[in-house]
Amino acid sequence: MNSMDEKLSAFKKLLEIMDELRAQCPWDKEQTFESLRHLTIEETYELSEAVLDKDIDSIKKELGDLMLHLVFYAKIGSESEEFDIGDILTYINEKLVYRHPHIYSDVKANDARTVKDNWEKLKLKEGRTSVLSGVPVALPPLVKAYRIQEKAKGVGFDWEKPEQVWDKVIEELDELKYEVEEGRDKDKMEHELGDLMFALVNYARFINVNPEDALERTNKKFIKRFQHLESKATEMGRSLKDMTLDEMDVFWEEAKKMEV
Repeated sequence: MNSMDEKLSAFKKLLEIMDELRAQCPWDKEQTFESLRHLTIEETYELSEAVLDKDIDSIKKELGDLMLHLVFYAKIGSESEEFDIGDILTYINEKLVYRHPHIYSDVKANDARTVKDNWEKLKLKEGRTSVLSGVPVALPPLVKAYRIQEKAKGVGFDWEKPEQVWDKVIEELDELKYEVEEGRDKDKMEHELGDLMFALVNYARFINVNPEDALERTNKKFIKRFQHLESKATEMGRSLKDMTLDEMDVFWEEAKKMEV
């Protein structure tokens, strides 16, 4: 592992490289906050995939890519004299000290839940009018549902037991089933499906499973199995469109056994 001096030296080198690229590289010269935005989102998802794959080398590389973006934003901010990397680091340092009074003051917190509860209370003291105002509007719906529920939990608005949440899941499932069987009102079916998904996210939270991670793992699993099916069909000189479901299921089950 690197020493503190080595870490600081490496970070200084990144800042110097960023200055050089911004001054000399035609592409880097053209970038703005807006042009970087979608690239930053892409890099974040690539990091997320590496984490799910438990690929340590890729995690390191993707963190480097993301670090470059953070430095890039700071560089652009410094050019308009609105802020620079020092302002960013000072802000987060002060925020972390303020939000951790159990470390830097005399507040007591012996478990993670108390820390999170205190965190939400401190946010309200900072002038936010709603606990939920800290949930970004642009978050994907599944992630947003999870964060909304976590925020509400932070001020005590939550179920007491997983069994209660599971009962709510079954209730919402039955309501969706009823609307589907009636089959007359698409808006009602969409409403009930949304309620069911929100309840499932709630249950996932209670059993300490991140629903987005769970769904993404299933996505990756499905892709792997389906590609095995495609590969086997190609080996046989067949097209999936010409195969029966029973024929495809043989290779699907084969792919499942390969995962064990």
